[in-house]
Amino acid sequence: MSDKLTIGSRGSKLALWQANWAKDRLSERFPSLQVEIQVIRTQGDRLAEVPLSQMGGKEVWTKEIEQALLDHHIDLAVHSLKDLPTLLPNGLMLGAVSKREDVRDALVSLNGDGFAKLRQHARVATSSLRRQAQLLNARPDLKIESIRGNVDTRLRKLEEEPFDAIILAAAGLIRLGFGDRITEFLDPTLCVPAPGQAALGIETRQKDDRVATYVAVLNDSDAFRDVTAERAMLRSLEGGCRVPIGAWARLTSGRFELTGLVATPNGQRVLKETIVGQKSDPQALGCEVAEKLRLQGADEILADLEGV
Repeated sequence: MSDKLTIGSRGSKLALWQANWAKDRLSERFPSLQVEIQVIRTQGDRLAEVPLSQMGGKEVWTKEIEQALLDHHIDLAVHSLKDLPTLLPNGLMLGAVSKREDVRDALVSLNGDGFAKLRQHARVATSSLRRQAQLLNARPDLKIESIRGNVDTRLRKLEEEPFDAIILAAAGLIRLGFGDRITEFLDPTLCVPAPGQAALGIETRQKDDRVATYVAVLNDSDAFRDVTAERAMLRSLEGGCRVPIGAWARLTSGRFELTGLVATPNGQRVLKETIVGQKSDPQALGCEVAEKLRLQGADEILADLEGV
């Protein structure tokens, strides 16, 4: 009798693309394995029009899926890693991290203008306080507005509502075949990405050796190293959806670097730090960058925002 795995996923087009990516890789590597996808509706899906900054923590995207995992209704969950909390429920673990797609944020403009050429006081839509803070720091004249919905919904809103541009993760656009809609990839030095952006996180139960054997084929060791540094920084700062935090780890010419960012939502104060560390200890590098940001005043910014 062949073995079977059930993947838990949200029901958006992007989430299903991600779940099917895992399903296809597993089926290719283990031809006798039966793999199915179970769609689970989360609180974040039910509150589709509420701004992310008002919804609480990232658990709104994961809680129901993680409960299904703990209850053995599914065997693994596939998440956009930037949506997965750094502290997982007891009994669960990050079992694998996919190879990353393009880590950058992308600008899609109505008339084809890049970021620097957007008209004065242009209306730019994003769901992310992190993006908002960095864009306003570079262009204080912009009018940043909130936007929610799936990728195709946001692209449609660009056409239907009076926005000059929207900002999305490049990875989601590329994965769904909308890469040709990208007007400009925003340089990570201009807009530091979210921790874990462009990577898929495979969540599993701890001590489940059967599932661990399968999901090991989904793991990219370089991506796992990079996101470990980013998530360690985020966890050390204890930041969530309500706080503009960015983190970008990469191996460049043999140097393992991590850039961390903490900012106020209005972009008037942006703290940024880049440190070179040992690629063999990404956790330590993440904690070191967090500490450097604290020395610049990150705790003050975070305390003010969490008190809002």
